[in-house]
Amino acid sequence: MVREQIESRGITNARVLAALRKVPRHEFVPPDWVERAYDDSPLPIGYDQTISQPYIVALMTELAELSSESRVLEIGTGSGYQAAILAEIVGEVYSIEIIEPLATSAANRLARLGYKNVHVKHGDGYLGWPEHAPFDAIIVSAGAEHVPPPLVEQLKRGGRMVIPVGEFPGQQSLWLIEKSADGTVVQHQVAPVAFVPLTRARTKE
Repeated sequence: MVREQIESRGITNARVLAALRKVPRHEFVPPDWVERAYDDSPLPIGYDQTISQPYIVALMTELAELSSESRVLEIGTGSGYQAAILAEIVGEVYSIEIIEPLATSAANRLARLGYKNVHVKHGDGYLGWPEHAPFDAIIVSAGAEHVPPPLVEQLKRGGRMVIPVGEFPGQQSLWLIEKSADGTVVQHQVAPVAFVPLTRARTKE
């Protein structure tokens, strides 16, 4: 998978490639989809959610420019696959999932596989995780209609956010958000993508 589907499409970061080789993607897909676990495509994981295409996981991780000391926030835990990739590279991963059964199953799966540096919580990812901010990088694994201001605020100066932006269904683009040392925020469009929508917690009226 890595050689034919990831390296061949221009991913060069050695630590990202090593993580993709190490993390067993078949552990993160439902039993009915195990035979397709290493296809370069998203797969359903229940609750109208998906595990992202491996190439897109690799691209987003490479764009974040991570180090072994990085503290990373992930929005949209899903099955936990992206969190596991991050955990192979960085110091600490904080991952938020709005669908409680997915948050629980991902946390259990990551613990079973030995990932002690991943912290999963059930909550509204739009709001981030301010108790552990600022973050060196933020990866959003769901399509947002706009860049959430709380996430920009929680991004460390010098940090990077990778986020799909656009309507669902409709045209989405992967954006790289960079916060400079003086707090200036610059946005770059990277590539067209298709993600499930970033959903919000329902508020009581």
